[in-house]
Amino acid sequence: MASTQVRPAEVADHTVQTPTLEKELNEKAHEFKIDTESIEEELDLYIPLKMDDRIVDEHNPLTIRAVVVGIVLGCLVCASNLYLGLKTGFTFSANIFGAIFGYGIIKLLSKSKLPIIGGSFGPQENSIVQAAATGAGGISGIFVAGIPAMYQLGALTGNPKDIFGAIITITLVCSFFGLFFVTPLRKFFIIQVARELKLLFPTPTAVALTIKSMHGGAAGAREALSKLKALSLAFTLALVQRVASYYAVGILYDWHVFTWIHIWSGYTSWAMNIESWGWYIEWTAAFIGSGILIGMNSALSMFGGSIIAWAIIGPALVHYGECIGKQQVDDDPRWADWYTFASLSGLGKETPSPRYWLLWPGVMIMVCTSMAELFIQYKVIGYAGRVIWQKFCANVNKVLVKRGKHSPYFSAHAELEVKAADNIIEDPAPPHEQVPMWLWASGLILTIAAAMIIFALQWGMHPGLTILACLLGFLFSFLAIQIGAVTDQTPLTAASKASQLIFGAATKNSGFSITDAQRVNLVAGSLASGGADVATSLTSDFRTGFLLGTSPRKQWIAQAFGTLIAVFLAPGMFVLFTTAYPCILDRDAEHCAFAVPSVTAWAAVAQAVTDPAVSIPLTSGIFSIVMGVFCIGQVIFRHFYLVGSREKYREYLPNWGAIALSFVLPSPVFTTAAMIGATVAWVWKKWNLKSFDLYGYAVAAGFIAGEGLGGVIGAILQIAGVSGDIYGTSIACPAGYC
Repeated sequence: MASTQVRPAEVADHTVQTPTLEKELNEKAHEFKIDTESIEEELDLYIPLKMDDRIVDEHNPLTIRAVVVGIVLGCLVCASNLYLGLKTGFTFSANIFGAIFGYGIIKLLSKSKLPIIGGSFGPQENSIVQAAATGAGGISGIFVAGIPAMYQLGALTGNPKDIFGAIITITLVCSFFGLFFVTPLRKFFIIQVARELKLLFPTPTAVALTIKSMHGGAAGAREALSKLKALSLAFTLALVQRVASYYAVGILYDWHVFTWIHIWSGYTSWAMNIESWGWYIEWTAAFIGSGILIGMNSALSMFGGSIIAWAIIGPALVHYGECIGKQQVDDDPRWADWYTFASLSGLGKETPSPRYWLLWPGVMIMVCTSMAELFIQYKVIGYAGRVIWQKFCANVNKVLVKRGKHSPYFSAHAELEVKAADNIIEDPAPPHEQVPMWLWASGLILTIAAAMIIFALQWGMHPGLTILACLLGFLFSFLAIQIGAVTDQTPLTAASKASQLIFGAATKNSGFSITDAQRVNLVAGSLASGGADVATSLTSDFRTGFLLGTSPRKQWIAQAFGTLIAVFLAPGMFVLFTTAYPCILDRDAEHCAFAVPSVTAWAAVAQAVTDPAVSIPLTSGIFSIVMGVFCIGQVIFRHFYLVGSREKYREYLPNWGAIALSFVLPSPVFTTAAMIGATVAWVWKKWNLKSFDLYGYAVAAGFIAGEGLGGVIGAILQIAGVSGDIYGTSIACPAGYC
């Protein structure tokens, strides 16, 4: 996304549609008040940015204050992501939030004369803040998908507090596996193939441009203060609105318009038939904020997908008896027409719901679109292979030379530099500022060894399957980084589902019980997608640091510290929410404050690939194949026909990744909120583009983080026994449930 990245939380897709490079640069130039001569330099975003000459040289941007402030801000985002991910299936990056809020906090601290706290503050230290924030705000995805899915399927029992140690170890492995293995790929993605494959990395680039503008002298400081005020105000409003809404949810949060019509009609209207399909308005600041970020194309695609799924296909399936719904209230005739069509319970035992039917075309579209996007870039695959082999030969040759031996083959290939293009720049980071090979290599070996032991002893997973999960994690990281760098949409939802399908085949006829096979399936999916998620975040930080001239070694250390904190914080927040809302772990819970869409989707896929009694409906399978072929065709059409003078028509193509999300989500309520946000952004840009450039992304980031923290406070209120379901009102909610 063009700023804060939004991820469907299986560990999630960044669903922002990037504007064309020329349009984005023109808007950024307008925002940052770049003079005419510097615009030509700014157009080349494949070289480091030209910084303001008045900026003091930063000898060591890796300061204690930067890391601490970044971690604190990242912890807020991590806690928010647990709430938002369990509720909606989406998580959000901490990059813009950390960059802007971090600027405000350290700019204030820099005026102090105290050692460590005071001192000058520049853009490189600002990038260290956002790197630490990104690390601390990450790895929440496995707690809103794979791990609670194990509880829902009975693969784990009891209370998460009872296996807190095991949860920490799987978090540790998933986090540092991704952190270590992607480190040597920095130069490959950021420098060697970036220009050739147009790997612009829209969100990290936007973060770098934002940081650069905030440190652009007096004018930049004024703009930074304006952004900070906007972010703070949006954060506060969203937090207050979310906490207050717990006590009047039907008034301040959920507007069930069709329920109101039903009540006003004396409980005799047909309106509940529309309500049952999830057509109501939820004033969720987080999704209105995400709509501001993603742009009209993605928002329209998501909303259009919801209409296709939940207003056309779903009702047709029920009408013809292919799927069924379940009555929400069976003892009150006033609500006899209120159904849910999103249940995933009873699979293999009864006719499935429309949501289960729609899940498979959604997964197929995601997988086919993502794989097509990867393989259409055949150059990057071939080049990656040549680079890896050249580096391997160079390292082998170095070892042989140290031992006084010589191999003509390895010596020749070690000297053969592989280039994707003739105009590749030299790495601006000198060797001593690179992450040393001994660090990432030994860390990777130790992490994989630890994973084999931990997963075998704690999760019943064969070491060979752990190796397979690691290989899939590497493959999906490669896919996620490359596609995300071009489209700003990181296909981790597709990656996690593909991993589950592969492990379903790997564990078939292997002697596992159904429950054990499901546990292995979900653990493996968590490792592959969790590792890919962290790897994508680190590569994004490397891109920001490259543009700002920050040492990659110092960035890596900052993100590693943040990640270490997240290893303990994310499990703790998971225990907090499951203690406050035990229904999160109960698949048969009739009414729960959390829809847990990612959890139920992961559980359904695990069942389908491990339980012989659960199958994919024939009509769903046929439709999935047809849609998969169609989406592959659109990718080919876009890459090979809409080029040159026709490239301008690409923005009118539907975003099938966004449409697929609408098929996977349990209702259209979140896409409706995102559509509201995108509409606000569109009108705002038309009214005053300069104002939107200054405040838009800051307001969106504040909305997202504010609602998330409000959700954390709501969990605390629930545990304390003073929550809205005790002291609040459910007026204007269907049958008293919102």
